[in-house]
Order: sequence, then C-alpha cells, then structure tokens
Amino acid sequence: MIIQPEEIWTKASRWYKDILASSVRDTPEFPRFISFGKVKAKDTLDNFPLIRDGIEVLINESKDKKGYGYTIEFIQRNDQKIGTQNFPDKIFFETLDDYLKFFRKEKEYEHFIIVVQKLTNDLPQLLPWAKSNPMKVIDNLGKWDDLIKVCKYFLENPRPNIYIREIPLDISTKFIEENTPIIRALLDIIIEEHVNRDENDFRKRFNLKYDEPLIRVRILDPGIAQEFFSGIDDLSIPQSQFNQLDIPCKRVFVLENKINVLNFLTIPSMGDSMAIFGKGFGVGTLKGAAWLANKQIIYWGDIDPHGFQILSQIRGYFPQTRSCMMDLDTFREFEELATTGACTDVTELEHLTPEEHLLFNHLCSLETNNRLEQEKIHHRYVLKKIYETVDV
Repeated sequence: MIIQPEEIWTKASRWYKDILASSVRDTPEFPRFISFGKVKAKDTLDNFPLIRDGIEVLINESKDKKGYGYTIEFIQRNDQKIGTQNFPDKIFFETLDDYLKFFRKEKEYEHFIIVVQKLTNDLPQLLPWAKSNPMKVIDNLGKWDDLIKVCKYFLENPRPNIYIREIPLDISTKFIEENTPIIRALLDIIIEEHVNRDENDFRKRFNLKYDEPLIRVRILDPGIAQEFFSGIDDLSIPQSQFNQLDIPCKRVFVLENKINVLNFLTIPSMGDSMAIFGKGFGVGTLKGAAWLANKQIIYWGDIDPHGFQILSQIRGYFPQTRSCMMDLDTFREFEELATTGACTDVTELEHLTPEEHLLFNHLCSLETNNRLEQEKIHHRYVLKKIYETVDV
C-alpha cells in the first residue's frame, strides 16, 4: 500500500553501478528520485490504518529521523471522514553522501575513487574501461597497487619472454597467476598491439614463457643420432625447440602407441628416418614445425573414426602425409580382433583420400567392432607393410 524502506533499498541499489561509472570522470548527479505508487483517494478510507502505519515506518527510516538516507516530501489532503492527512509525494536521495550512508558504501566508494585517481595518474588509458566496468574495479579493491605495477611492467616490456614468476616486481610470486582474468582484461587494452589474440592461454597471449609440451622423437638412423645427438636416439624436446630443428632425414613416422608391435618404441633402425610419438589429437603440437614440410611423413594410427580424424588433421598441416595400415584390406584381415570404439559427430573429413573416406564412413556406420587398434595387428604383417610404404 505504502512503499517501504526495503523497496526503496531494492530500487535505489540498482543505481550503484551507474553512480560508480559516472564518478570516473564526472560528478554523480543528485538528487535521485524513487518511483512509487501514490495512495489513491478511494483507497484511503478503507485502508487508512495500514497506510498510517506504513507512513510511520517510512518516516522512521528516513533522513529526517536518521540524519542520512532518503528524504520524503509530503502532500496534504483533506477528507471528510479522516480529516487532513499528509501522504508521501516525493521520495529521493538528496546527495551522494545520503545515498552512500544509506547503503553503507562510504568506505567502498572512497576506495573506488582512490583507484580512479591512481589510474588517472599512472594509466589513464584504462579510465574508459573503469567507467564501463566499475564493479570489476570494486571486485578487486585491495589489489590495485599490484595490478598497476603489473600493467606498468608490461607497458615497458610488452614481450617479456620470461616465466611469470621471473617478472621482477615486488609482489607475491603467485599474484599474476591468481588474478589472470582481471590482468588479461587490462593488458588487452594497454599493450593491444602486442597481444596474441588467437591465444587464450595467458602466457602465450602475453608473450611469456611457459611449460611447453614435450615432443618425443626417436632417431631411427644411427648415423644421424651419432652425428647430431652424440648417439642418443630417444629424446623429448620442448615444442618451440622442436620447431627449430632441421634433422637431415628423408622420412618421418608419426605413430600413436608407445608399446606393442612395431610402433614408437619398437620400430627398428632405418636409414634416413625418425619417428615421432603423436599422442593422438596431440599431433597439433607439430603444426608449427615448418621443417617437416619437405619430409616424407608416414602416419600410422588406429583404424577407427578418431584415427582418421587425426590423419586428416595432420595432413591439413602437411599435405604430403601418407597413411600406413589404415586401409580396408588391413581392417578385413584382422576384423575379428576389432572392438567397439568411441563414436564421433564428424561426418566429413577434408583431408582424406576417397579410399580413406570410404573406410571412415564404413567404420562410422558400424554399431560395434569399429575399432582396430595398432597392437592387434600381427608383427610380420606390420613389418611387411612398413617396408612396402618406405619403398614407395
């Protein structure tokens, strides 16, 4: 019947974000008025006790009684039954101070203004962001001294090429790692032209070192192993260093399984050759290795829908890639050893040959026994097919 203090709280609390935003470069506009339903004359008589009590509660919580908060302006009405009575006509917050005290936001707002002043002095390019995202400023109160330190460091060193914990700042060693969402938003603005926007990983996005994936290789030619790696033929290499290699071999096998039959660990010595452990869909780590573009690449994976997806993926990077033992003849030869593999929603693979795509579609159509794992293929058959592929 009469608007109550809790309703005023709900309505006026929605202004807070706008008040913060307008405080970034301007002065928040006051007074601000609360919209509410006025008491209609026809309702006065029947509900007057409730209306009177409601007005009393409203007054008791107002600025007139508490010294801060909302102000009530009354309008006087005359009624033959109840006489002359005052009813709320306008309810408003007269000043910013009244508003902040009502919501107990004085300290928070004070800290917000301090942050805005620091940004104005040190990083004025972030003021538009602060105006658009005032609640993010609030959410990170207490962190802004360190956030500004981080931003200024990257502004001076937009391509650090060091690990996060090597950044020479007087802050907690975990501060950046624990606050990457807010730091990312800020760095995207202040070092915009140096941001790797295709990268979601914070370290890659902002040119930091990171614990890279290791690519495991076996040098199958003993001569190459001796000349370039002191005889070591089994190595794990960080991705960025792998991309810089240029091993003088003709042939590269990309194999999925580490054990059983003739795969990564058991493929025999072979002149002019090396092997890479592909790790399934992890073959994406090979994408940046431009030196593989002029090698003969032979891929051998499981005969199943996912195996052909991986084949298509690696052939998208290196079109010269040939498959080995991923054909219908091999599948038919060992079909009794097939098991049920995972399904896929993919129906078209751009980089398969027509024959490979036919087998892929056939496997996808099977409800069971649509996966022939590498280790199920007999050793003599594998040797024969490997050397046939090499001789082509």
